[in-house]
Amino acid sequence: MECNKDEATRAKEIAEKKFVGRDVMGAKKFASKAHNLFPGLEGLPQMLATLDVHVAAENKINGEVDWYGILGVEPRADDEAVRKQYRKLALMLHPDKNKSIGADGAFKLLSEAWSLLSDKARRLAYDQRRKASTSQPLPEPMAFTISQKVQHPVQSPPRVLHGGLALSS
Repeated sequence: MECNKDEATRAKEIAEKKFVGRDVMGAKKFASKAHNLFPGLEGLPQMLATLDVHVAAENKINGEVDWYGILGVEPRADDEAVRKQYRKLALMLHPDKNKSIGADGAFKLLSEAWSLLSDKARRLAYDQRRKASTSQPLPEPMAFTISQKVQHPVQSPPRVLHGGLALSS
């Protein structure tokens, strides 16, 4: 078990370096690895929540930040659900409680999301901009469950026609 803790500590340190290097997805990957190796590692839940917010902030819809994704709620969530999720994340991300790298930025993003989504007029205007001119389906907001794994279906490689024959590339 101590071996896993050492490996998890190394993975967490790599995650911090990745974040400093602006590789948020890489940081998330190593933080998740650290969690899988040793879930009780100090500061890891706060780091994962911080990284979730930063990953969600990179997701743009019609050129705008996905504020629902930052809060981790569905766009159809009612005001009460938005408020509860904001409070939950604010407690975890507040700079007085969270000393993780990037926590200040994550808390600012969370506060911006709350400011927009708690104001009915601003939320309605945002929802209209969000829906306008999208011909592709909107991505689902980021889920803030650490243990949940995203599974990607296995796809066969694309087939390329060459001289009348279908070849795998």
